[in-house]
Amino acid sequence: MVAKRGLGPAFANLFTANLASSLGDGIARVAAPLLAARLTDDPLLISGIAALALLPWLFFAIPAGILVDRIDRRHALALANGVRVVLAIALFVLVATDGLTIWWLYLVIFVYGAFETVYDGAIRAIVPSIVERSNLSRANARIEGGELVVQNFLSGPFTSVLFAVSALIPLGVNAAVFGGALALAFFLPKAASGGQFARPVAEAGTPWHRQFTDGYHFIIRNRMLRTLWFFSTFTGIAFTAATASFVLFVLDTLLVPEVWFGFFMLSGAVGGIVGSVVAGPLKARWGTGLTVAIMTTITGAATVAIGAVPTIAVAAVGTALTSGAITVWNIHIMSLRQSVIPGRLLGRVHGTWRTLLWGAMPVGALLGGLLGRIDLTVPFLVGGGVAFVASVVFFRFLMTLPNAEDVDNGDLPVGPIEPPGITPLQ
Repeated sequence: MVAKRGLGPAFANLFTANLASSLGDGIARVAAPLLAARLTDDPLLISGIAALALLPWLFFAIPAGILVDRIDRRHALALANGVRVVLAIALFVLVATDGLTIWWLYLVIFVYGAFETVYDGAIRAIVPSIVERSNLSRANARIEGGELVVQNFLSGPFTSVLFAVSALIPLGVNAAVFGGALALAFFLPKAASGGQFARPVAEAGTPWHRQFTDGYHFIIRNRMLRTLWFFSTFTGIAFTAATASFVLFVLDTLLVPEVWFGFFMLSGAVGGIVGSVVAGPLKARWGTGLTVAIMTTITGAATVAIGAVPTIAVAAVGTALTSGAITVWNIHIMSLRQSVIPGRLLGRVHGTWRTLLWGAMPVGALLGGLLGRIDLTVPFLVGGGVAFVASVVFFRFLMTLPNAEDVDNGDLPVGPIEPPGITPLQ
């Protein structure tokens, strides 16, 4: 048996930087609503935190993708984390001087979200630049698994406990971890820049504002990506509708005490981590197509089961299965997109993909809230049922999806990667 080759020192650098950024993201997502609750007891003002966290994806995902495709991707990564360091320091100072208001918090969250689109686009575009195509699924599985562990098992409890002592402690740590991620970006090899993906002469002189539709045109002209994009968006709306009132379902229908809610949610985190571990073996056994077809079917069926049998045991197992199946889906669909899309277009196509997919999720949340007014089990039955039917209808199409390593997008294969530090950020 031939041993698997490692993912290389460049990926180790990127993975470590992403762990640091994920810790910062996790701290921010817990600290922001806690800070808001100290500033106001108006439910509408507090709900604005969640809205402003998603809003930048509607406005900035495509411009961020254009930026990622036009500049050195290491610069984009450093820029995103650099701005987040400044924002974390500003928030620390505002809290320390009692100058924080809900409006300042809104501004920080919105700007933070805007540069999160840059970070997300850059890191997804860098991975296929430094990892061989045959290892994309392994690399994405490690990134997904690392994010789940750090954000769910580490940052949540860490932030909640220290916040009770002093809000300044997690805010200070937040600035430090983003600073660490910023520093690591300067030691990524030249291959991570994306410069090896030459742009056509006709595109090289195109003004940036004329590239807004490049990602859309690429997706629409590729039948596989086009179908996958619309299918993902449709099922994303359905799953968002199903889970929009999840916290009320757990507290009011399952009667889980509020103090145990965070521990109950760990079932999803465990499922996601298991999904990141089994994603590779499942693909090796069934191939990408059959694997993702089965996973999306499991997700719909498990969601329906949660609403049909509203007990703590079924909800915990169903949440774990759903989270695990979605993680497997995300790993392989991300790997496939990274292999299908030419390197020079990765940022723009990724941004366009996120704009529709994530931009549609608030619609699903609204529908789920309306269904929840009937009964808190109805969103699971309707959302899960619609997603299950869609997965059955598209099962044959999903089975035809190729493995990432079997796709030729015209890019040169990734060669030997220089160790971090040999070719510093230029």
